[in-house]
Amino acid sequence: MTKIPFRWDIVGSFLRPQKLKEAREQFKQGNITQDALTEVEDEAISDLIKKEKEIGLNAVTDGEFRRRWWHLDFIAGLDGITVFDFETTAFGVTSEAQGTFVSGKLAFNPSHPFLDHFRFTNEHAKAEGIIAKQTIPGPNMIFLDSFILSKRYNENPVYASKADFIQDLITAYRETIQAFYNAGCRYLQLDDTSWGALFDDHFRDLIKENGYDPDELIQEFGDITEAVLATKPADLAVTFHFCKGNFQSRWLYNGSYDKIAERLLAITGFNGFFLEFDDERSGSFAPLQNIKDQRIVLGLVTTKSSELEDKAVLKERIKEASQYVSLDQLCLGTQCGFSSTQEGNDLTEEEQWNKLALLVETAKEVWGDK
Repeated sequence: MTKIPFRWDIVGSFLRPQKLKEAREQFKQGNITQDALTEVEDEAISDLIKKEKEIGLNAVTDGEFRRRWWHLDFIAGLDGITVFDFETTAFGVTSEAQGTFVSGKLAFNPSHPFLDHFRFTNEHAKAEGIIAKQTIPGPNMIFLDSFILSKRYNENPVYASKADFIQDLITAYRETIQAFYNAGCRYLQLDDTSWGALFDDHFRDLIKENGYDPDELIQEFGDITEAVLATKPADLAVTFHFCKGNFQSRWLYNGSYDKIAERLLAITGFNGFFLEFDDERSGSFAPLQNIKDQRIVLGLVTTKSSELEDKAVLKERIKEASQYVSLDQLCLGTQCGFSSTQEGNDLTEEEQWNKLALLVETAKEVWGDK
């Protein structure tokens, strides 16, 4: 099998088709049943997989078409988690949002709906002769948002110690990974933007206000992740994706990889890292020199705007990155998904596919058809 991550690869989410958006709104209003919504989702995902294969991808996703949020839908499906509604201005725009907090003993849910979601995707991917990739949020998303920074949790802690919580977090993720493997998954991705809080000054201050040292958490985030991956099956490829937030083309975190690169890139349980490098906010490629023998997927193609990248510029940036990491370890990808939430980013479906076509074409010219 061609090495994972692939020379040209994607993060996972796609813009929701209009028919799917309408069906979700009808379901929200109580005008159609869950079965009727699922039928629309199934059709949209089946069509998407065909398009992903046609554009030349080596692995396909379900576009996260059954989710409202890239992360919360999965987290909400675990035992010991409570979801709440709130209004946020974190991304520079006032919007309705949801959050989670640990409200009981955290545990894997054997009936987690994502398992059946994957089985559907895998069945249709196999029919197309292609690999199905599953994406889920990484464990530190729960550690940071639902435990460390959660006002609701801190007002009513349910664990006697942080260590007790961390052990349950690790166990829940180990069992989750094994369950996806048992369902046929061989390419899993952990999306974990929580690492951005460890270098963003505003969030570092919030972490300190809650009684934690963000520098110590860099080590702890890495330790948790390594423990989660320690029991994964040998033939399961797992990748890591990080971006600085992606909500309707807006970001959340500011800063560079310098503070986290040494610890993050030392996690050899990952087959590769998808990292955001689509603008000057990402900083230089220098932190990549901390990589071991894994692959780095350079997120040079932005999903936050409709402007199509210049192929020559992409190639020049790949060349620049190769000063720090062997070209053989590099791949080309998108900076994030196209629709981390159901609202989607500020571009059209046609512009989305044009970007992917350029991505595939550019990567083939740099590395050949492999």
